[in-house]
Order: sequence, then C-alpha cells, then structure tokens
Amino acid sequence: MENQVFQLSHVVARRNAAQAVMAAPDGFMVKIGPRTRSTDQNALLHALFGEVAKKATWGGRRLTLDQWKVLFISGHAIATGLGADMVPGLENEYVNIRESSARMSIARMTSLIEYVLAWCAENGVDTHEARIRYGHEVAA
Repeated sequence: MENQVFQLSHVVARRNAAQAVMAAPDGFMVKIGPRTRSTDQNALLHALFGEVAKKATWGGRRLTLDQWKVLFISGHAIATGLGADMVPGLENEYVNIRESSARMSIARMTSLIEYVLAWCAENGVDTHEARIRYGHEVAA
C-alpha cells in the first residue's frame, strides 16, 4: 500500500480516508493535522533567501542562504510575538531553538514570506526576479 493523503474538505473525502484507515495493514501510522506550507511557498521562500544572500550583507559580511534563513525565521518569531528560546549550546555557544519552517502552517509561511519581502523592501534588496519566477508577481 502506498502513502495516501486526504484533504478533509467534504464528506466523500472523509469517507475515503476512513476506508483507507480500515484497509491499512497493521503497523501503519495515521496522522491528522492542519496543512503545512506548500511546495510553491517553499520554493519562493528559498528563492528570496538566495536573492538576499547574493545582494545583502549583515554585520558587515556576506551570509549564506542558510544563515539568512536562520536570521529571518528568528526575526519573524520575535516580530510576531512567538519569541526566542536561547539556550547554552553544547560547546558554550548560544543557540536559538527556533521554529521549524517545514512545520509551519500555510498562514504562518505566508506571514514569513511577507516579513522577508518587507525586510527586503526596507533594505533595498530587489526581489522582483524571485517573485516573478515563483508566481508571486505578474510580469509587466
């Protein structure tokens, strides 16, 4: 049996999900929860991180896409009231135990994308190419 995903948006989908659960072999798992970020959102967000990594500096130096991702997710958490969870690391460094972008809801990911776009606009980082490429803006 292959993986199956059901969006519980109407009675037929719920019935099909229930039938799949009843037909599943012993040992299979079921997880029911809200939809998480979309593939399109993920692609746009990483394209934006890439644009920032190419065009901006922080603390007087260039950062990688992954470093910008950490900064933006941390900043977004503070800006939206989620806060930060700073703990001493294994080698006496400080680590922000930040939220996972992979587990964000679609609404939360939308908020993060808007946060990144606002930061870029305020800091002169042109994101036009990434927004066109991933359908966030219509080409002129």
